[in-house]
Amino acid sequence: MYAYRFRDVDQAKRQAVWNEIAGHIYPRMGAPESVLDPAAGRGEFITAIPAADRWAVDAVSHDEAAMPGVKVVISDIMEADLPDGYFDGVFVSNFLEHLPDRDTVARFLGKLATWMRPGGRLAIVGPNFRHCHRRYFDYADHAVILTHLSVAEHLHAAGFDVTGVTPRFLPYSFQGILPPSPLLTRIYLRAPVLWRVLGKQFLVLAEKPARPPEPESRA
Repeated sequence: MYAYRFRDVDQAKRQAVWNEIAGHIYPRMGAPESVLDPAAGRGEFITAIPAADRWAVDAVSHDEAAMPGVKVVISDIMEADLPDGYFDGVFVSNFLEHLPDRDTVARFLGKLATWMRPGGRLAIVGPNFRHCHRRYFDYADHAVILTHLSVAEHLHAAGFDVTGVTPRFLPYSFQGILPPSPLLTRIYLRAPVLWRVLGKQFLVLAEKPARPPEPESRA
């Protein structure tokens, strides 16, 4: 499926674009030192950041030689054996919409919370149904409808503090209006006014609280 989907996309150019995207998002995550990419694909994000400890999980084995310095785990993320309370940064890109239902989204976010340290930061990028509903199901593996608001609610329910919501961030795909050019991507990322026109994907930032929330009084 993915070979067909990206048949006209040059992977080297795709990586060059992701270098720019990663360079924008990583500082907004607080430049964490121990980072998990739980749906890493070919590792476009995790290989582009300077974190000292980088982990990539994917259900499909890719070219691990292309991810030097990254601990690669081949597993369904829902079954992955990862250390609890370990990561101070997690990046999720274009994954939640592939999960079968909203209960699985909730379970996945709960797992991330378990694997993260208190104070760890999470960034989620994904297609915003509100702004790309006509094309949302052009991809055969899109199952769950999500917007920036529903993702924020999911994160709150999973125990995270939502720290930033950008409804329009990246264009919908690498086959869209924006060519796979690092220069144009750099210009785009530095001009949020363009996001309001071309942005079809959200960016939601959250943090695992340093201490568990106090239980609500039922008195």
